Amino acid sequence: MLPFIFSLIAALLVSLISLISVFFIFIKTPILKKLTLFFVSFAIGGLLGDAFIHLLPQSFEKLGANLGTSFLIIVGILIFFIIEKVLRWRHCHDIDCSHDHLDGQNKSIITLSLVGDTVHNMIDGMIITASFMVSIPVGITTTLAVILHEIPQEIGHFGIFIHNGLSIFKAVTYNLFSALASIIGVILTIFLGSHVANFYLYLIPITAGGFIYLASSDLIPELHRHKTKISHSGIQLFFILLGVALMSLLVFVE
Repeated sequence: MLPFIFSLIAALLVSLISLISVFFIFIKTPILKKLTLFFVSFAIGGLLGDAFIHLLPQSFEKLGANLGTSFLIIVGILIFFIIEKVLRWRHCHDIDCSHDHLDGQNKSIITLSLVGDTVHNMIDGMIITASFMVSIPVGITTTLAVILHEIPQEIGHFGIFIHNGLSIFKAVTYNLFSALASIIGVILTIFLGSHVANFYLYLIPITAGGFIYLASSDLIPELHRHKTKISHSGIQLFFILLGVALMSLLVFVE
C-alpha cells in the first residue's frame, strides 16, 4: 500500500512539472534556448546516473546477472525506439523546434505532440511505480530522473503548442492533462502487478534501458544539434556531471 501512495504522490508531482512552462513565458527566446540546453544536460546526467548507479545494480541484484536481465535492458531500449518510430514521437527540447517540421499542418502537429507526450507520461507513471515497489529510495531517485527529463520536454511541448496557434491557457491546460496520464500508469502497474508475479521487477531493467536510450539517442544529439562556444560545451559537461553526482549522492539514502 505504501509504494502505491508514494507512487501517486510522485506521479502528481511529475504532472505539476508541466506548469513550469508558465514561468518561462516572459524570458526572451535566445536566453531560454541556452537555459533549456543546460536543463537537457542536467537531465542526461540524471538519466544515465539513475540507470547505471541505481536501476542496473538493482536489476542484477533482484533478477541476477544473466542473459535474461540483459535482454530486458535491450528490450527497454527497443521499446523506446519503437514508440519513437511508430508515433513519430520526437522529444522536443527546444522552445521553437516545431519550426523544423511546420508544413501548415498545425492541428496534426499539436495532436501528434499531445498523443506522444501522453503515452510517454503514462510510461513515466509505470516506471515510477515499479521503482517504488523495489524500494522507496529507488523510487525517489527514479522520480528525480523523470523530473529532470520532464523540465526541458515540457518547455519544448509548450513551445510547439504556442507556435502552432494555441493560446497560453490552452497550451498549459493541454500540457497538464497530458501529464496526468502518469497517474494512469501508476494504477495500471499496480493492477498488472497484482496479476503478474514480479511484474515490477521486470520493469526495472526495461526502465534502465529506456533511460539509456533517452539520454544517449535523444538528449545528447540535442546538444550536438546546436552550435555552441567551447565555454558553453564546458558548462553542458558540468551539468551532465552534476546530474550524475546528484544520483551518486542518493546512494547514501539507500
